[in-house]
Amino acid sequence: MSARTLIAAGRELAAELRPLRFSDPVTHTYLTLDYAAAGHEAYLEKFGGGRKRVLFLGMNPGPYGMAQTGVPFGEIAAVRDWMALSPEIGKPLDEHPKRKILGMACPKSEVSGRRLWGLFSGKFPRAEDFFKDHLVINFCPLVWMKDTGANLTPDKIRAAEIAAVDAACQKHLRRVIDVLAPEFLIGIGGYAKGQMIAAKEALGIVAATGKILHPSPASPAANRGWAEVAERQLRELDVW
Repeated sequence: MSARTLIAAGRELAAELRPLRFSDPVTHTYLTLDYAAAGHEAYLEKFGGGRKRVLFLGMNPGPYGMAQTGVPFGEIAAVRDWMALSPEIGKPLDEHPKRKILGMACPKSEVSGRRLWGLFSGKFPRAEDFFKDHLVINFCPLVWMKDTGANLTPDKIRAAEIAAVDAACQKHLRRVIDVLAPEFLIGIGGYAKGQMIAAKEALGIVAATGKILHPSPASPAANRGWAEVAERQLRELDVW
């Protein structure tokens, strides 16, 4: 039942974000919950059912992960081979010529996703065993780009414009937490942990919060044995 509720919540979030517009330096914005809705909803339909002991939260889609598949950190091989999903992905309304959406045919690998799902699939060879107690979502489903096609993170968006995004995404996060009733709220990186804490305080719930090192190759620390660090952090938090 919870899977259908999560899908409905995602559609509501898309409806709130769809009218928003962003100014310089943003030239292109992709709303993954629109053109990649088939992938996102297939992921939730298959793995979002029931209560979850652990909820992981990322920040926003990577160019070769969720932007291509609709699945958070959705590196192609992990989505196709471990999750056994093969969604048909559409095209964003205003596609940047340097940031093509090729869906499951995308030949590039999302390093963050390869690291994250590699850790989880190494511990849980069957995806169903992992998702029985865990779920991974992203705080924000938007991708922002400059005119060059370079990625823009939320901290680069004007404060007045990102405030509306944060309000909608916080409301959605609180809904997800309310539905799944997790014991652990784990941010993938410090930004996501902060959003988890805000949601927890707004809901007035008792849940353990923590974070793991973000797997992005942009982080020097993540390029030195990320999986070992993240697994140690999860053990220290009593998640594993």
